[in-house]
Amino acid sequence: MSEMTMEKQIDFMGKRQLALVFSALLIIASFAGLWVKGLNFGIDFTGGTLIELSYPQSVDLAEVRNDLADAGYDEAVAQHFGSATDVLIRIAPREGMNSAQLSNQVMDALEASTEESITLRRVEFVGPQVGDELTEDGALAVLYALIGVLIYVALRFEWRFSVGSVAALVHDVVITLGVFAWTQTQFDLTVLAAILAVIGYSLNDTIVVFDRVRENFRTMREGEPVEVTNVAVNQMLSRTIMTSLTTLLVLLALFFLGGEIIHGFALALIVGVVVGTYSSTYVASAIALVMGVSKEDLMKAPKEGVDNEQEEAELQRLFLEQEAKREARELAKAHRSGKKTDTEDEQ
Repeated sequence: MSEMTMEKQIDFMGKRQLALVFSALLIIASFAGLWVKGLNFGIDFTGGTLIELSYPQSVDLAEVRNDLADAGYDEAVAQHFGSATDVLIRIAPREGMNSAQLSNQVMDALEASTEESITLRRVEFVGPQVGDELTEDGALAVLYALIGVLIYVALRFEWRFSVGSVAALVHDVVITLGVFAWTQTQFDLTVLAAILAVIGYSLNDTIVVFDRVRENFRTMREGEPVEVTNVAVNQMLSRTIMTSLTTLLVLLALFFLGGEIIHGFALALIVGVVVGTYSSTYVASAIALVMGVSKEDLMKAPKEGVDNEQEEAELQRLFLEQEAKREARELAKAHRSGKKTDTEDEQ
């Protein structure tokens, strides 16, 4: 029985067509959300007024939001800033009113509902033109990141893998944006930063899997590309699961305990990690297989003046090393099983 058969546990690539159909449905749903509902842009992108207030004692944000809603500011966003006594209020632009008028009205509305003295710390205005520039620069940042990934993977591995990795990254970004569109969670610069982090996280998982696929193509003498890729995915499965779970634990803590100021940031990373783990396993490798990647594509071209027998000997050495490792694992497993049987006989 070959090494490939021994290590193969789950037929991931056998279900790759279903996975691609599932991904296509998610992408269509995401585009539908972006088309029908759109993103709920924060004032970083739309422009607006930011007001920072300080209370002498801890303040309940629900009461602040109710007071703002009663004053006609239903769309205002209120959140703690630094401590429970500091409140940050974001208000979308209003025609015929400048930031000073808005801040005065907000202060009057809040002071009318409390006897405490409220201190106005700062008022900032982000104009729509600045918001447009941030939107354009953010989109360009994502585009440049994808182009850089395409070039990097093409140079390190093979162009078919490059297409697969970029397809997986686009897949992750679109689905994450779709979640924000359907949930109408506010999309600001912190969320954009999280999406760029998702690209890096997903790419890291994809590169690890591709590196193992390349090594398996060079060392395994048997098996079609689908089978060799399946072995690589299984070999990296435990590493992928452990990395994703430990990352999710931190992100879930930030999501539930970190406060509203990083709520969108944590949500984007949670969705990105889950979808990125899935795409590294199915989408990237499946796209490379659809493009027709083969062992010949990943074998190094023989250098001039180097005997082909030396190349063959090197491949044989790598193969024997893999066989030796496999036999050592089998012996260790048999030894552990033997010890267990001896213990049961003594009992």
